[in-house]
Amino acid sequence: MPQLDTSTWSITIITTIITLFIFFQMKISSFNFPPKPQSKNLKTHTIKNPWENKWTKIYSPPSLPLQ
Repeated sequence: MPQLDTSTWSITIITTIITLFIFFQMKISSFNFPPKPQSKNLKTHTIKNPWENKWTKIYSPPSLPLQ
């Protein structure tokens, strides 16, 4: 029974890996990826309420009689 010659296996495996790597690099490079997301310039829209126009004493603490 003849012996199996394994001397060329390393070369075959290495070239296969290199070929697959090149193939996948070319495949990936052909994809169109979306651009990087940009932050939006958000402007806050403020609505003027009638009670914002004047200062009221609602926010001040209630006055207590002095003892």
